[in-house]
Amino acid sequence: MTPMSFALAHSLPEVFLAVGALGLLMLGVFRSGGRDWIISEAAIVILGIALLSMFVSLQGKALIYDDAFIDDAFGRFMKALTLGGALISLLLSREFMAREKIDFFEFPVLVLLATLGMLMLISANSLIALYLGLELMSLALYVIAAFHRDNLRASEAGLKYFVLGALSSGMLLYGSSLIYGFAGTVSFTGIAAALHGNVSIGVIFGLVFVLAGLAFKMSVVPFHMWTPDVYEGAPTPVTAFFASAAKMAAVAVTVRIIITAFPGVAPQWKQIIVFISILSMALGAFAAIGQTNIKRLMAYSSIGHMGFALVGLAPGTEKGVHGVLIYLAIYLVMTLGTFAAILSMRVNGRYVESISDLAGLSRSRKGLAFFLAMMMLSLAGIPPLAGFFAKWYVFLAAIDAGLYPLAVIGMLSSVVACFYYLRVVKIIYLDEPAALFESPSREVTAVMTLAGLAVVLYWVFPGPLVSAATAAAKSLF
Repeated sequence: MTPMSFALAHSLPEVFLAVGALGLLMLGVFRSGGRDWIISEAAIVILGIALLSMFVSLQGKALIYDDAFIDDAFGRFMKALTLGGALISLLLSREFMAREKIDFFEFPVLVLLATLGMLMLISANSLIALYLGLELMSLALYVIAAFHRDNLRASEAGLKYFVLGALSSGMLLYGSSLIYGFAGTVSFTGIAAALHGNVSIGVIFGLVFVLAGLAFKMSVVPFHMWTPDVYEGAPTPVTAFFASAAKMAAVAVTVRIIITAFPGVAPQWKQIIVFISILSMALGAFAAIGQTNIKRLMAYSSIGHMGFALVGLAPGTEKGVHGVLIYLAIYLVMTLGTFAAILSMRVNGRYVESISDLAGLSRSRKGLAFFLAMMMLSLAGIPPLAGFFAKWYVFLAAIDAGLYPLAVIGMLSSVVACFYYLRVVKIIYLDEPAALFESPSREVTAVMTLAGLAVVLYWVFPGPLVSAATAAAKSLF
């Protein structure tokens, strides 16, 4: 096998996405009117093929493209989650875009390009590859956030995300240049070797700037300010894409660069991770209490959940990374299921987003009411739902590493967060009925059914996910 064919065999998902995005772009440019649905269907098929290729591509660990990218079990696990999030988000967007009369030929292409950037980000093995993947992802996401051009809130959301995203990219680039200046290399393994026992104040400054740029993409405190406005203003399928696939890629590259490039700087980065984890859990717990818009509620919920995921990263151990991977997989299912339910909130052909619109839902749509209640209870971490086990793994890793205050603060934050999740359940079952929701589409119903089964029955079949996460975590160490 030649070096090029070897590299292509280890990057099949990226190849499918790149070729597919270019092909759909040409098809869209030369299409005749009324064929947007073909491009949307084709994009879903391309994402599905890329996801299936994860299971037939070469196994083991391989460095490709002059060691700029790495293919390993960790990357394959996170790529599968990212591709799954993108595929479901695009599936959920079909009816929404048609009802809102949004010309969405470009939308599936942008989703493919953003997902390609995410996969490159997950496999990055150098600072330059990391920045290329980050910018490819970010530039597509800037446009997607403001895709609903006739909606003022969507335009505002896109502008805010662009300005703050450009700032975070600049911070990450500045931090990367500092680290390169002190380490003399951009390779993650080369940085780890150069900085072993040789940590200077310049390296710490560079590490802080790099983590600040990545923290923006994860939307954790204190770089969370864009999240509520963008989640509320962007079209709901776009918000689902931001909350699922984009979060998977951001956390994945953060885990990889910390574990691979900075093992000799562990005492410094652990303090940063613990700090932003505590702030994110606290803000996610308290700031969501007064929210009346369910998408803003989910924005603060996502900030809190990223804080919980970082509890597992703080120890810097294989067990901690294992907990992070399981947490992200379960969080992905809960988030996509919840946004599918939000897309079911439609009255007289108009999508509604107020939490009060859910009043008395149990009397009109019993199945939807039960599903949404299960999602809220799982997000709160109530046993025996999947959300409980997600928090169990990360808290257990923190306790094993002796981070007792972090685990205690996380548990207390979970208790506070239960208030606003249970408030939604109370509105659904105890308040006087509001307007009747229309029946959801088949795609939305299918997503809710699969997500509901996964959340409720996870404790019955946890083995496959736990085994995959174990192998993925082991490949990093």
